[in-house]
Amino acid sequence: MTQPLHPLSWALWLLAGLGLLGATRNPLYLVLICAWIGVVGGSVRLVGLPSQRQPLLSPLRFGLVVIPVTMLINALNVHIGVTVLWVLPPALPLIGGPITLEALVYGGLNGLVLTAIYALVVLVNQVLTVRAIVGLAPRAYYPLAVVATIALTFAPLTVRQLQSIREAQAVRGQRMQGLRDWLPLFLPLLLSGLERALQLAEAMTARGFASNQRQTSPLALRFGLIGGLLVVVGGLVVQLVWPNAASGGWLTIGGVALLSGGLWWIGRRQPHTVYRPAPFRRQDWLVSGAALGAMALFLAPWLDRTSLFYYPYPVLSLPGFHLLYGLTTWGLLAPAFVLLWNRNR
Repeated sequence: MTQPLHPLSWALWLLAGLGLLGATRNPLYLVLICAWIGVVGGSVRLVGLPSQRQPLLSPLRFGLVVIPVTMLINALNVHIGVTVLWVLPPALPLIGGPITLEALVYGGLNGLVLTAIYALVVLVNQVLTVRAIVGLAPRAYYPLAVVATIALTFAPLTVRQLQSIREAQAVRGQRMQGLRDWLPLFLPLLLSGLERALQLAEAMTARGFASNQRQTSPLALRFGLIGGLLVVVGGLVVQLVWPNAASGGWLTIGGVALLSGGLWWIGRRQPHTVYRPAPFRRQDWLVSGAALGAMALFLAPWLDRTSLFYYPYPVLSLPGFHLLYGLTTWGLLAPAFVLLWNRNR
């Protein structure tokens, strides 16, 4: 039987994927990352892991919509490039000017990144239960995570309820011809949503959710969290102003460490019990290490990062390719390797 991965390892894999996608616009690396995400998704379906929630749009359909839209938006707003396809009248506000091939290509790359991010989130959302997602939240914000997760799970329930109400009204002979015909659908949907909310509130109150009074954190700790956030922002600003300055990266790392330590300390002050803790096995260490290692190499400032930065302006050219970065993207394949290995044992 296939052993599921720990929720934390899936979260770190998601973080690594987002880090890789944010570090490059090179189409060669982006294609590799998208391919490995697809392989992981295929392995999840192959081993038969139960799907927790179905997305409203598949990543393929999302990409077919988003990529053309981002290409069009970028081409209408960025009039840079030597390969002019056509020219809009300059009298048109904001969009008037030349439409270039370079702008279309860069807009398509941004759409590809958005599609890959959507595929990552959809995949992790399908393999993790609501309980696992809530368990990943910092203990200091556990009640807020529970409320947010419940709010997200109400959306698909509302969609299914709407479909059932439409089917029931269709059996009664109702036809949707105008806005007035939506009223018999809206009122039952609203009443059923309020009924589910009241039942859930009563159940959570009966179980004593958030009944204990939250202990306020010390003033020094709260100032430390604010200071850590300011240090992170300062480090990012330094990196933007002086890209080659190593101090910006160290400031960002220090701020993240300060924020993490503060959240951990606040979490210790919150009562929290786990009915059945999930063990962190060797396969989880493998997935987490491979994912974090790939992200660390992509973000390492001491390597030659020239091939990561690809801009088709002003002349469209072939992107560079560094073998080390290409091999580093294979770190995202760790979940597929672990799942297929456990299935074949």
